[in-house]
Amino acid sequence: MSVLSHIFEAAGLVTVGISIVRGQAETARPPRMLHCEFPLGRPLGKPDDAEFQRRVLTAMLELTSRDDVPVLVDFPEVIEEEGDAPAACPLPPRIDSDLHPALDELNGLRGAYDRNVSAVGRTLLGRVAGPDELGGLIEQLIRIDEENATLADLGWDAMHAISVGQDLRAYYEEAGMQLATNTGARQLLTWFYESTQTGNLLRRVRDKLKETGEDQMASTYLIPGTQS
Repeated sequence: MSVLSHIFEAAGLVTVGISIVRGQAETARPPRMLHCEFPLGRPLGKPDDAEFQRRVLTAMLELTSRDDVPVLVDFPEVIEEEGDAPAACPLPPRIDSDLHPALDELNGLRGAYDRNVSAVGRTLLGRVAGPDELGGLIEQLIRIDEENATLADLGWDAMHAISVGQDLRAYYEEAGMQLATNTGARQLLTWFYESTQTGNLLRRVRDKLKETGEDQMASTYLIPGTQS
């Protein structure tokens, strides 16, 4: 966007934008930029707060009258990043003590997952499995964790393993949308990897893959870098 603004300005158009990463704006030196100290992915600040978002847009548009470019102005209000704090999301109690805790947890969240799909009308689940097949995927991950099975033993390659992790994450995050009291930024993501049985199983599997020298792509990307 910063590069394009120089091109548009050369053609006689007035440009203005919002910066979230100040260093990038300072390096690119676009003609007019409002820097907002907000979490990444939230350029207007507060979700569902029309008045706050209007103040941000007004402050940005006021820069269009400035001709002493380049201009980099700070929005006066700061929103702290909360992504590293896990969501306050209750987990279901144990239902079947004979099941592995991750499998029991998965089953306990099914109602919340179904409610979210009904409310939203879509799901990100489905890279390699639907909700009914997730238990089988967890059973395979348990083999790596407890029996030192390899990806080859499971008939998986690195991309399949990564997709399994993404499907499990999608299921939990979508269930969490119906249960959590705070779902901003990466909070559900952090909750999944830090607070759930399945998230911790994925961590252990990632560590096993590293220890045994398995495919580096699988051990690197099974879990997002922000959760490493």
